[in-house]
Amino acid sequence: MKRALILATLLVLPLYLWATPITRKQDIDDFLKTTTYVVLDDNAMTEWNFKIQEAVEKFWTITPYKFITRKEFDTLKNDMDKSFLVRLQFRWPKDKIKATYNFMSLVLGAAVDKPIDMPEICSIPLGYESANQMSWGYKLAGFLRFIQAHVRRLQENPSLISSDPLDFYNKNIREIGDHEIWVVRTDLAPDIRSLEQLRKNYSGVIRVVKPEDIEKAINEKNEHVIYLHKVGPESSNLQARVYKVLLGAGDDNIYYFDYHMMSRSNGDGLLKKDLKRMSR
Repeated sequence: MKRALILATLLVLPLYLWATPITRKQDIDDFLKTTTYVVLDDNAMTEWNFKIQEAVEKFWTITPYKFITRKEFDTLKNDMDKSFLVRLQFRWPKDKIKATYNFMSLVLGAAVDKPIDMPEICSIPLGYESANQMSWGYKLAGFLRFIQAHVRRLQENPSLISSDPLDFYNKNIREIGDHEIWVVRTDLAPDIRSLEQLRKNYSGVIRVVKPEDIEKAINEKNEHVIYLHKVGPESSNLQARVYKVLLGAGDDNIYYFDYHMMSRSNGDGLLKKDLKRMSR
């Protein structure tokens, strides 16, 4: 996979984690001709297995699909006529922050030894390796729809493949005020978890909800809702980056993307400065 090639850019422009800009037009064309094999965990009881099967059966329309095991993936991954939706772990080899991420990756089959070297269409960071799958499982349907929407945007406008994805998606920040922002309390920095602080720092409508509320909004394609996906170290003491993304529950668009280094003054979650930036 091309992640190692974009490490230097990641430190400046982490949206590349979401929609790898060095995907080629040929990769998109090849992908659309494949059957996508959705790789399940060996442990049948994982959140990934439950939620990804539900999401694919309900929302995956861009290619035919089949569910396979990890063992079958090891056998089939070298077939160039196949694509795979798989959960992979990755650590940036030269990053000073020794963090391992869980990714939801859409990749093409290729004659390579390691899954992380397979041609990548799009990858979404689900969370740090230490994060409980429950912290991102309820959003998998939204991520799945975003991946398809992103591929279709690249297909319809190939010039986006070589462009800066921030230029394309960050223009949507001006439309945040037309929606309600839904967040889970633990995805907010500790100093803005009160209703008073939220109203003080954000001029629009922001609601603190339960994970199942966001899942329901995604499943119902609620056009009024934008939801927060936060990738942070959770309860660990890891000195790490905190990524913050707002996605549309109805239109599968990105409305906001930023990150910060976690510190005593900048906690593991959405910050005051994020709210103020969205209010402009």
